[in-house]
Amino acid sequence: MRKMDKKINFLFDKVKEECKKVKNLSDYELKNKTNEFKRRLSAGETTEDILPEAFAVCCEADYRVLGMFPFDVQILGGIALHLCYLCEMNTGEGKTLTATLPLYLNGLTGESTILVTANEYLAIRDAKEMGQVYKFLGLSVEAGVTRDTNEHLDNDQKREIYAADIVYTTHGTLGFDYLLNNLVHSKEDRFMRDFNFIIIDEADSVLLDSASMPLVISGSPRVQSNLYGLTDFFVTTLIEDEHYIIEDKKVWLTKAGIEYAKRYFRIDNLYSKENFDILRHVVLALRAHYLMDKDVDYVVTDKGEIVLLDKSTGRKMNGMKLRGGFHQAIEEKEHLKISQEQRSVASITYQNLFNLFPKMAGMSGTIADGKDELLEVYHKRVIVIPPRKPMIRKDMPDKYFKTSEEQFDAVIQETVRRHKTGQPVLLIASLISDTEMLSKLLVQENIEHSVLNANNAFWEAEIIKEAGQKNVVTVATSMAGRGTDIHLGPGVKELGGLCVLGIGRMGNTRDERQARGRAGRQGEPGVSIFYTSLEDDVCTILGEHFLEKYIDKGKYISKRRIKHLINKCQKIKDESSVFQRKNSVNYDSVMQRQRTIMYKTRNDLLDGKSLDENALIEIYKCNIDEYLKENKKMDDFAMNRYILDNLSYRIKELSVPSKNRKEYLKNYADMAFNDKKQLLGNRFSEYCRLCTLKALDDGWIEEVDYLQQLQAAISGRSTAQRNLLYEYQREARLSFRDMEKSIKKAMIRNILLGEVSFGKDNEMIILYP
Repeated sequence: MRKMDKKINFLFDKVKEECKKVKNLSDYELKNKTNEFKRRLSAGETTEDILPEAFAVCCEADYRVLGMFPFDVQILGGIALHLCYLCEMNTGEGKTLTATLPLYLNGLTGESTILVTANEYLAIRDAKEMGQVYKFLGLSVEAGVTRDTNEHLDNDQKREIYAADIVYTTHGTLGFDYLLNNLVHSKEDRFMRDFNFIIIDEADSVLLDSASMPLVISGSPRVQSNLYGLTDFFVTTLIEDEHYIIEDKKVWLTKAGIEYAKRYFRIDNLYSKENFDILRHVVLALRAHYLMDKDVDYVVTDKGEIVLLDKSTGRKMNGMKLRGGFHQAIEEKEHLKISQEQRSVASITYQNLFNLFPKMAGMSGTIADGKDELLEVYHKRVIVIPPRKPMIRKDMPDKYFKTSEEQFDAVIQETVRRHKTGQPVLLIASLISDTEMLSKLLVQENIEHSVLNANNAFWEAEIIKEAGQKNVVTVATSMAGRGTDIHLGPGVKELGGLCVLGIGRMGNTRDERQARGRAGRQGEPGVSIFYTSLEDDVCTILGEHFLEKYIDKGKYISKRRIKHLINKCQKIKDESSVFQRKNSVNYDSVMQRQRTIMYKTRNDLLDGKSLDENALIEIYKCNIDEYLKENKKMDDFAMNRYILDNLSYRIKELSVPSKNRKEYLKNYADMAFNDKKQLLGNRFSEYCRLCTLKALDDGWIEEVDYLQQLQAAISGRSTAQRNLLYEYQREARLSFRDMEKSIKKAMIRNILLGEVSFGKDNEMIILYP
């Protein structure tokens, strides 16, 4: 974590000097600065050379268009973002306006300039409000999302969006668009420009909290398995510590559990290749039952669907499904109708997505707490921007209780006491079930209140806007990425400002700082108190036996001991999350290497790179060698079968007889290849390119789908004291080699057996075998 370095202070002084100069420019002269900057950049100047003047122009435009001139701390933040730092800026310090400065500067380059934010509402709002400034200065701006989440943009609309100088979108939309852009079938369908500069709003929420869940695009349905019900029942018969162990958000079978599984499924080896499917479903059922909790990790809707929850924001992740059959395992656990399991067509994690940007910056109110991990994973330094006014919020010491009953009782008493004075109160809990419990207790006290959780996030902005008014009580789940400031109503300052009451120790200190940060913005008064107990979600790691001993049996435990235990639990949970995220990076780096190779090859083909005919001839000869190696005793029937399946739909006699079958097949392949070449003439190269693209896509889809399943299944091997990552890397390496072979076979089959016709505009239409 860094304090201001000399470079930032030097550039800040330059910006302040330039601000005095641009003040006297007319609107026309101010707008014309954009063309001047573009000319200077094309003449060889860098963005850093023009930064002081460009920032000054944008500051003045902010004032003339929005009536807001960036404060000094916002200019400092803008410089740090341009220099690709991750900036910690307190809640209410105006991150949205801060971002206009580096976005305008980088938008001048003509390269892609993107800001990703927490949700569609914020992306559309900021693109509209801040967009007025960019349009005034002659730059184009677009929102990459729509108000209606069911509305799908086509490639032409997306191309228009990503062609804009500045794009506001969400991290999920950007990730899926990147994957879809690499699934198009012609270069005309591509809609994204090369990545350049990105700012990530609520960066710690995206880069850390959401980092473990990869974005996955699903394709054609796979054959539905009948093992979900069988394995679900099987895991309900297991006994913890005897048949399975839970540790660090992982679950696996013990030796006794493996023996029991072998007897139950009547198999000799649970880890053999032929029993891969049984193992996969057992692991999925174990994880569904013992790692995923209802109303914590997901909710069940009225329609009987599983909807995942974003733990860092408490929002529903509509349309997102867990991969590799995990979603279906949860549906079985909840006794719902099982949805169709889809093949995974493409996948990427946020870590690897954002590492694709040459220039990546981010901002958040609590990012400094994750500085070590951010440096290790993203090689990014964190810088703390000081607040504009000193913070006067009172952060009271945490209150510790043995049971949740005592904890909730104390919270309600405090709420009632403060509500009687008219002071606004914001109650923040980690779990949806806790917000609903608080709501019931408040109803019993006849206190009117609003509830903000995943079940009613539609009213989010309105609920938050009102939270700072007199006599208002608001109950909410996690406050990260809400994007709307809580403004204090008339007379509230005199009452002590907003009172934030946190219920339950959260998974990490960042979430708690986010919650506290809702009060005391921009030097206003406020107060925050956290109420914790041994029945908080983080304390489940203590185990049922411990909690039973002290809570159910009413055994005495001192406040000091409770404090020590709760703090220890939070530390373990936080460390476990860090470990999980690092693990996720390591696993996805395997796919990232493969993805880089495949996407580059694919893009070369889309861009018209022609294939060397000699290389194609070499491939089909190697294919024949491989086949003969595997089928040493080949008779005439098998040879003709190979010809019909791979070389030609018609058996012809060769003009030159061959001495042996290998030579015969190679001569036959030469004849089929030359016939196709003669038939297509100068379109043959294009035809080979399209056939190769088809083979490449089919092979890669199978590989992505296999790696998704492999990652889930391989976690069951930990009992054998093996290095799981090494196992995964080894299997992935082998499967990549197998994929290369299958692609080469499919390429030649497509070229030799494909049937060609020509549509309007002489477009080539291929019917693949």
